[in-house]
Amino acid sequence: MGFRCGIVGLPNVGKSTLFNALTETQAAQAANYPFCTIEPNVGRVEVPDVRLDRIAAIAKSAKIVPTQLEFVDIAGLVKGASQGEGLGNQFLGNIREVDAIVHVLRCFEDDDIQHVSNKVDPIADAEVVETELMLADLESLEKRLENARRRATSGDKEARTLVSVLGQALGLLREGKPARLTEPNGDEEERLFAQAQLLTAKPVLYVCNVAEEDAANGNAMSEAVFAKAKAEGAQAVVVSAAIESELVAMEPEERAEYLADLGLNESGLSRVIRAGYQLLGLKTFFTAGPKEARAWTFPAGAKAPQAAGEIHTDFEKGFIRAETIAYDDYIALNGESGAREAGKLRQEGKEYLVQDGDVMLFKFNV
Repeated sequence: MGFRCGIVGLPNVGKSTLFNALTETQAAQAANYPFCTIEPNVGRVEVPDVRLDRIAAIAKSAKIVPTQLEFVDIAGLVKGASQGEGLGNQFLGNIREVDAIVHVLRCFEDDDIQHVSNKVDPIADAEVVETELMLADLESLEKRLENARRRATSGDKEARTLVSVLGQALGLLREGKPARLTEPNGDEEERLFAQAQLLTAKPVLYVCNVAEEDAANGNAMSEAVFAKAKAEGAQAVVVSAAIESELVAMEPEERAEYLADLGLNESGLSRVIRAGYQLLGLKTFFTAGPKEARAWTFPAGAKAPQAAGEIHTDFEKGFIRAETIAYDDYIALNGESGAREAGKLRQEGKEYLVQDGDVMLFKFNV
């Protein structure tokens, strides 16, 4: 299952620099002028998880395979994108294809790096992007609702449900609020709302790109962004793209020392990756043995057969049961044999809701 986070922002806020550091490549050209990124760059990154290393050590696994997220560096947006200004149509099309939005905001002053509006104001920058996404959603919804209302009057049940949930979303947009604040009533409204693929319905993570000296505690600008995120049900993290770029070239020991000198426990990128994972409502289960220990991504609320399907579709089709050990039990009892002896290895069936951290072995027959 692939999960994609689209990195967006106005030109010259540091999003391509962040992408390069995230993927430890120079895939995204970074330069001091608008529209440097034209075609979206794509990179896969490992999700840091100390649990996997601990499981691998106990299982004496020869190979460790972390779970991954995909990040897409999308072209910088300017005011008027919803009407096709700049690379607007392309930008909006690329956003429709991602599962979540990582919105990079400039929270630092630097006379050597031009700002597209000649003023550093992360809240105003966020509003430019949000306004364009809202305008695009408004136009899309008004057309769809007009159509759905006509069908609803002739007795179309699905159309009536569509009018209910999309009408709520349209009302929010007209109030200047994102569609993600919509509260679908029941599974059918949930399904139809998801099918609408509204840009402002996507979960958002604000990344406050700060100067090196503000990496540990942020600054007044990042504080304003955190307040905005809290008010609208989004998330926010502080990162210094400049620091992250330096970390890429360092060995692991050097990185740890450098971060400690800056008063940081971990890299900003680790926080971004983990926050992106949480933003998408994802959890992790593990498989472990002498050949490899591997982390697998699954959506919260998945049952055992669906989790098995993350490994292979045959595992889901022919699912019989799942031998399951909670992570804490696996560590405390020193692995599978200890858990089995202590009665902590459970046989779970098709209705089992997989828990974050479960160590699993699937039995299937195809």
